[in-house]
Amino acid sequence: MKERYSLPCNIAQTLNIIGDRWTLLVAHEIFLGNTTFNEIKKSLEGISSNLLSDRLKYLERNGLITSSLYSTHPPRYQYTLTKSGKDLEGVFHALLLWGRNNLEKCYKKIVHSSCQHEVTLAYYCPHCQKNVDDLAVIELDEEFIQK
Repeated sequence: MKERYSLPCNIAQTLNIIGDRWTLLVAHEIFLGNTTFNEIKKSLEGISSNLLSDRLKYLERNGLITSSLYSTHPPRYQYTLTKSGKDLEGVFHALLLWGRNNLEKCYKKIVHSSCQHEVTLAYYCPHCQKNVDDLAVIELDEEFIQK
């Protein structure tokens, strides 16, 4: 995949990694526990084998998944999320919540396991040790931008 956005923006740079068609869905399937090529292919109706193979290699090159050989004849791999890939859990949940609130036809919801009531997204400030809703996005000075 080629870099589509050269904007100095976290959203644009994240989309350069996970914004291509099927990429985020492939990562989500691995998150759900579908860790082999065939399991992922079966769960993602409509994705071609070539495209799935391409996306898996791409996710591995970008450090979101790792592969390990579990059969040599023929070679078959199992895929697991790296820490970076696991950090997408909040993105998956935010998209599910957005869909619950904004799609005409909703397929899933997120509930609290103990009481089965729907949850909402919250932001926590470790400094104040409380949930907050007064958020601000600020630009980082050049010296603090990670490369």
